[in-house]
Amino acid sequence: MSKPLPFKPVIEPLGDHHDRAAFHCGNESLDRYFHQQARQDLARNVAAPHILVDNRSGKVAGYYTLSSYRIAAGELPPELARRFPRYPYGPATLLGRLAVDTEYRGQGLGKLLLMDAMRRSWQISNQVASMAVVVDAIDDPARAFYEAFGFIRFPDHPYQLFMPMATIAQLFPDHPQ
Repeated sequence: MSKPLPFKPVIEPLGDHHDRAAFHCGNESLDRYFHQQARQDLARNVAAPHILVDNRSGKVAGYYTLSSYRIAAGELPPELARRFPRYPYGPATLLGRLAVDTEYRGQGLGKLLLMDAMRRSWQISNQVASMAVVVDAIDDPARAFYEAFGFIRFPDHPYQLFMPMATIAQLFPDHPQ
């Protein structure tokens, strides 16, 4: 059983008022993206960054990004490909980046961010079709993190994983779509 957080986490869209420069997760590419690229991606409608804010200090404790994606039918594991419609591609949601500031590690915020991203993806999937959430794990620990929640590896891309939207829907039985 995890300890309760010492603050009330708030997850909201990235805004101009958020201090991106103070965020450091320890991974240079994730830090650089958040410091230099996230705002541009938002302005260009390339990705939708969502941030977790510490309501005590206003500090960004973590973030993730969502964007549209497509899955080629031939990339799916054979048992899922058989159930795939006869289209060359299927719509999906890409969870492109997920990171927690080093100051907030070990508090379950990665799980909180992941669950929020999956819930948000599932809720909008009836408005903008999406058959799965896809993640690109940056390294072995990240891949293990996603696999612990039930994400499945693409057969030909060992660091790219997915979770079918039908599976995600089962995680939120009390939340209407």
